[in-house]
Amino acid sequence: MNQPPMNQPSPAPHTPYDLVGIGIGPFNLSLAALAQPLTGLRTAFYERRPRFHWHPGLLLDGARVQVPFLADLVTLADPASDWSFLNYLRARDRLFPFYFAERFHIQRAEYDAYCRWVSENLPALHYGHQVDAVRWDPEHHVFEVVFTQLDADGEAQALGRVHTRNVVLGIGTEPHVPAPLRPLADAPGVPVVHAADYLEHRDTLLAAGHITVVGSGQSGAEVFLDLLRHRPAGGERLRWIGRTEAFAPMEYSKLGLEHFTPDYTRYFHALDEPVRDRLVAAQWQLHKGIDADTLAAIHDELYRRTLDGGWPDAVLTPGVRVRTAGRLATSQIELHVEHVQQGTRTHLTTDAVVLATGYRERPLAPLLAALEPHLHRDGKERPRVDEQFRLALDASITATGCHIHVQNAERHTHGVGAPDLGLAAWRSATILNSVTGTQAYPLPARTAFTTFGLEQKQPQIPPTRQLKALLVDGI
Repeated sequence: MNQPPMNQPSPAPHTPYDLVGIGIGPFNLSLAALAQPLTGLRTAFYERRPRFHWHPGLLLDGARVQVPFLADLVTLADPASDWSFLNYLRARDRLFPFYFAERFHIQRAEYDAYCRWVSENLPALHYGHQVDAVRWDPEHHVFEVVFTQLDADGEAQALGRVHTRNVVLGIGTEPHVPAPLRPLADAPGVPVVHAADYLEHRDTLLAAGHITVVGSGQSGAEVFLDLLRHRPAGGERLRWIGRTEAFAPMEYSKLGLEHFTPDYTRYFHALDEPVRDRLVAAQWQLHKGIDADTLAAIHDELYRRTLDGGWPDAVLTPGVRVRTAGRLATSQIELHVEHVQQGTRTHLTTDAVVLATGYRERPLAPLLAALEPHLHRDGKERPRVDEQFRLALDASITATGCHIHVQNAERHTHGVGAPDLGLAAWRSATILNSVTGTQAYPLPARTAFTTFGLEQKQPQIPPTRQLKALLVDGI
């Protein structure tokens, strides 16, 4: 369906959706699953990929999700949902094996399989649809979502558009390559790959003479361990470097985990912007550290290789940053590095590099370019996001009851829990309560033993919207 010329008024839209989700990762999949049983709520979700897949390059054997299985798509908002992980096990006739396995943390590959099961059974999901723009239609008081339908090869097949009162941006994150390493990652030849694509290139990497892993978080640890296990004793030829001052364990004490509760999220949101920014930087060990079991497995593997005498040919050095990098001829890579504490510099030569350098939020600007004049920003030009995960827009839009919500694009306003799977169901329920104007999903008033701050702030409940109106609108 072709778009109308930009200089002509749009025709009156058909009955608009109540909610359109852009992107189908775990967070918008959670939203779609919780929205599905809400009678009268018209929803649609669009994703450019042909199907759901969650970090396929890091689905390593034995790698586990770092949150308990209760942090599935729905349980912490609706334990009786048809889309819970336990119901997935029942549908696959695997409840008793799971019961006897006594696993509180499931394998990453199993979480991916569970999400694919949900995605394959929700009719509101539309894959192979690349959303190109979100616009405001002031005449009809709706958002216009413009998309390109893709064929099996990812080529443009048709153009289309839908109208909606609410948009939820769940476009996720993208692999981050630090500036000094971008020329290497973009050039052909010697393998320099991001950890997001590790499994696809593992055979090539293992064939390299010497391998360097850059990045001291969970992905770096998992990649280093996998390479170590697949290299011969005495011929490991591995190096692992990272900027943090230690290969540090993730904060996983029970009270420490209360930073990933709605209570802390509300507390954080109420803080002044400079305080929030300082906290996010200081709390890296809450979400960028390494699982203690992974650290133990690395040490066990290294220790096992000393039993016959000697030390494994593996160098692990934290506190190192890469200043510049380049290629030596066509077969090697030279990393110019600095040790932050010592203030010393040197160069390291290697035959392959894995960049376990994390992910960054995908920018919202390309999708929201047409809404830029209506978008309110903070002191660092980031979008303002309210407690219901709504972007701050001009009153000329929000007064109509229309909003744009975000998922995992609000760390600067909601704290370290933004990308955490454990808050997915609660955030989705908060958004649905806001969209419907009802308590479609009653949420707990208190979620932590810790009292964050001296002043208690009660959760804000969105104003009630007439359910009758919602049902009429949804026809």
